[in-house]
Amino acid sequence: MKQILSALLLGVMTASTGLADGFGTLNPDEMTWQNMLERAEKGETGMVICSMGYALTKSGDHISARTLFRNCANDGYTGAMTWMSQLDNNGLGGAYDPDAAAEWDRRAAEAGDPVGKFNYGIALMRGHGVTRDEALGRKLVDEAAGEGLEIAQRLQTAGYDLDEVTPDADDWKYAPLF
Repeated sequence: MKQILSALLLGVMTASTGLADGFGTLNPDEMTWQNMLERAEKGETGMVICSMGYALTKSGDHISARTLFRNCANDGYTGAMTWMSQLDNNGLGGAYDPDAAAEWDRRAAEAGDPVGKFNYGIALMRGHGVTRDEALGRKLVDEAAGEGLEIAQRLQTAGYDLDEVTPDADDWKYAPLF
């Protein structure tokens, strides 16, 4: 009886292997970072792929996060735009580039993202990566605050004192260059 059972089991295993060959991978490796990166490198985007960029950057793999975020940002995901700004503004996974950071935030702001409005508003108020325009900067912060963004409301309450929302350790970064 044991031999018959073993033969049947072997037959089923052989048949299932044949099915896998004919119908592709039966249990694909779908939710790994590597799979998401491979898909991103092929130009794919989507909510799950884009959200993986957060986990990658928090793990310190900023170069891989950039791959995901760049594709997603170029496909219109505003959260990815603000993450690209954060990476560029801090030189993570690439060169420190305040102009690129401001541009990502501008794109997010124009697409209606409150975080993009807040970040671009601050960039305008400082003249960091973009020509200084304090009035437009405050207008964007006000819009973000009106949309419920708490940090924008906090900045309003502080009379637009940028030290309220930025640690003094970053003062070197925002100092005028001329």
